Amino acid sequence: MQHDLFATDDSVQNAPQIICGVDEVGRGPLCGPVVTAAVVLDPERPIEGLADSKKISEKRREALFDIIQERALSWCIARAEVEEIDQLNILHATMLAMQRAVAGLSVKPDLSLIDGNRCPKLPCEARAEVKGDGRIAEISAASILAKVARDREMLELDRQYPGYGIAGHKGYPTKTHLEALRKLGPTPIYRRSFKPVAQLLEAPVSP
Repeated sequence: MQHDLFATDDSVQNAPQIICGVDEVGRGPLCGPVVTAAVVLDPERPIEGLADSKKISEKRREALFDIIQERALSWCIARAEVEEIDQLNILHATMLAMQRAVAGLSVKPDLSLIDGNRCPKLPCEARAEVKGDGRIAEISAASILAKVARDREMLELDRQYPGYGIAGHKGYPTKTHLEALRKLGPTPIYRRSFKPVAQLLEAPVSP
């Protein structure tokens, strides 16, 4: 009887770990949300070509976006809004968005691998992986989902707020973006807590 009990315990301990990868896109931009994704891949349905989303073409990212959603055991895209970024600061808002992504998975992971050097507080074990988006398939998949989702949203914001060039720079503080921001002033999608935006709010808009 004791032997049977121990055998059952061993089988549980030796069960394959469910691992999810987590990544974010949009910590640096002056506008728009920070977007995160969590992905649990299916070992029976491998995906070729997973890599750091910044190092593959837009066309390839778009194709992989659909493949990941089709083949993954579970995936979730989440976010923290501009208001939350301003209230919490970008680091804490990013951690909150990561928590939301993991919480949204239909398959609950035993281990979450987080791109970067910090982990949000999660209901499972979590481990930070510096440059994990280029080394770990689950994180690569998460980075692709997050980037494509955010890029698509920025294209929509470009249509809503023409003149800022958002479709091109995706909200990052390029020279062209800063010039447009100084000329047109910040809209509601801008992060008031970020220095270039805060400085403009304190000064009159250029004619």
